[in-house]
Amino acid sequence: GQILRGRFRPDLPPGETEWCNRRVLARIHRLTLGRLRREIEPVSTADYMRFLFRRQHVGLGARLHGVDGLFQTIRQLQGIEAPAAAWEAHILPARVAHYKPEMLDRLCLSGEVAWGRFSPHPAFAENGGERDRRVRPTKAAPIAMLPRESLQIWQTGPSRGDPGNRLSHPAREILEALNERGASFFDDLRRRTGRLASEIEDGLWELVTAGLATADAFENLRSLMDPKRRRGEGRGRHARPRHAAGRWAILRDRESITETEIEEKAIEEKARRLLDRWGVLFRDAIKREPLAPAWRDLLQVLRRMEARGEIRGGRFVAAFAGEQFALPEAVDLLRATRRAEGDEEPVVIHAADPLNLVGVLLPGERAGASSDRKIQFERGLAVESVRPRA
Repeated sequence: GQILRGRFRPDLPPGETEWCNRRVLARIHRLTLGRLRREIEPVSTADYMRFLFRRQHVGLGARLHGVDGLFQTIRQLQGIEAPAAAWEAHILPARVAHYKPEMLDRLCLSGEVAWGRFSPHPAFAENGGERDRRVRPTKAAPIAMLPRESLQIWQTGPSRGDPGNRLSHPAREILEALNERGASFFDDLRRRTGRLASEIEDGLWELVTAGLATADAFENLRSLMDPKRRRGEGRGRHARPRHAAGRWAILRDRESITETEIEEKAIEEKARRLLDRWGVLFRDAIKREPLAPAWRDLLQVLRRMEARGEIRGGRFVAAFAGEQFALPEAVDLLRATRRAEGDEEPVVIHAADPLNLVGVLLPGERAGASSDRKIQFERGLAVESVRPRA
């Protein structure tokens, strides 16, 4: 165990083998990492924001197209929770040109995309949750979208307590019906519970808000959020069915995802997803990521990935202290963004957009995700906060 066999130099002829002392190889490895870190010239926060706009395809010339572009967007934003009403109104149209709701329904009904709430509701949190608080349906409920193949990864994390008596009676009966019979259509739930349609709607909204239920299509959620549709309003071509045809189902089973091995694997997978989204990962970059693991846990995984040569470590954004890690292609894009010259089109995003980092990475007063404000960026800096006219 004192020497290692392998190929340690890139110019070694094919078929030849080298031998190296274990301690000498470890020293060479440390010196290599140090040299790679010194090669990096950190960028300003404004340049980092310009990099994020390009990486997340925000802006008139950077948007993606079609169903494939929408799936790529959802894959990059997986694990981010935003107000339910903001996804189709502001976040997805900012990244996908000519976005249409039918595109999202197609991905959901095909089983490629799932949605739901994964952060524990305050009423269900195990560590001192608000025991007397009733879960109320609201459009501001944080909802995440993700590829269905990543569903188990984002289900790990802080556990919630037993809903118990904190659910309303209709919501409790719906939850029992879904547990007993599995995925069910709206009419099936109404028949099994004997409740009115309005009570089923409120109960489903409550379960969605609590992070306990999801559906086959996003149209199910739209039908609950549209007050005119719930009242049965609309005539002629504007008349729409009151309820969507998709089935409702339980979002997750906590008992099946608590194994330590799954938790450890999920941390590494989440680290990869966070790197794909932000390009450069450091402590301050994930302040708006409630589903992200603790930084101390991420740090161990990121150091191992750097040692394997998968990512780069160093100082990439000048204004922030602590360890920083980046994908190799992100380093090249950072350099290209810094060297880019000429006028750039202003970028306008909604306050609920994940790239609203004012008050987090950028100076200024932070605008809440539930507000109606829009923020205009020029050359990576927030220059104006606008509240849309009523």
